[in-house]
Amino acid sequence: MRKQTWMALLTFSLALGLAPMRAQDKPDNTRVNRDSGDTADQQKMNKADRELAAQIRKAIMADKSLSTYAHNSKIIVQNGAVTLRGPVRTDDERQAVEQKAKTIAGVTAVDNQLTVAPKQ
Repeated sequence: MRKQTWMALLTFSLALGLAPMRAQDKPDNTRVNRDSGDTADQQKMNKADRELAAQIRKAIMADKSLSTYAHNSKIIVQNGAVTLRGPVRTDDERQAVEQKAKTIAGVTAVDNQLTVAPKQ
């Protein structure tokens, strides 16, 4: 009996973990990725810029009220200047991501190139 219970629990757990995302939660920034402009590979590899990018990403990810789109925003830091790119769900999210970047110590400027994705 224990083996059957274990197998049922394992099957249920896998089913939950492998459930497909809703279409509106799937970020598709393929078009944005192809656009010209700053990209992550242009980020400076100095320690200060890497740490700034990591702190901004951590602040964005900590805000569970933001959409998957906002959590997947591109963050490019060059000599303390931050560029934000990619789609977000609302203008409020756009402003929230920008505010999070501006509050990190060491950020000298924020270029908010985030776009509001059309509703599907």
